[in-house]
Amino acid sequence: MSNIFKTKLNAACIVLIPACIGINYLGKLFASVLKLPLWLDSIGTCIGAVLGGPIIGGICGAANNLIYGFTTGDSITLVYALTSLGIGVSVGIMARLGRMKKLSGAVLTACVAGFVAVLISTPLNILFWGGTTGNLWGDAVFAWSQASGLPVALGSFLDEVIVDVPDKLITLLIVFAIIKGLPKKLTSLYEMGDEVESLD
Repeated sequence: MSNIFKTKLNAACIVLIPACIGINYLGKLFASVLKLPLWLDSIGTCIGAVLGGPIIGGICGAANNLIYGFTTGDSITLVYALTSLGIGVSVGIMARLGRMKKLSGAVLTACVAGFVAVLISTPLNILFWGGTTGNLWGDAVFAWSQASGLPVALGSFLDEVIVDVPDKLITLLIVFAIIKGLPKKLTSLYEMGDEVESLD
């Protein structure tokens, strides 16, 4: 358990961060342009988390939101850097606990990441946007909930669940397939050995 937050500071991890941020950026742009009911902006975060651990995952997630927000003028994205940080950390912890080695573990990790995302994002939605998320499909659910007389908090929660849980499930299944397809020579660069530089 004490090794969960230890981070290997080598060239492979340093290169991994911008690569994962780039994957996140393209995924979010793709989903935004096609108006998909998913975010697709945490594939890189989860790859970084699985390979490099929770700290690397958290850095990839938060940095992606900040970069995407400032370069596209999307202020909504900036606010959710905290959510992406939570996703990266939670997936990294699950990976360090060995949950990304099997498909069933990847599904469980997706549920944890989805729950973390909903838990962090729902209060942000209410605080900054009156309960909406900015996702077309999720906000349609929120509009329905308000028309039905449900509390704003519950409507915002449902808005998040309808988008985040399927998004994290698809994301983690993609990441699971990618990690399984990587050569052992590459993944071994990120494995925790005796020589570890710790950031905890």
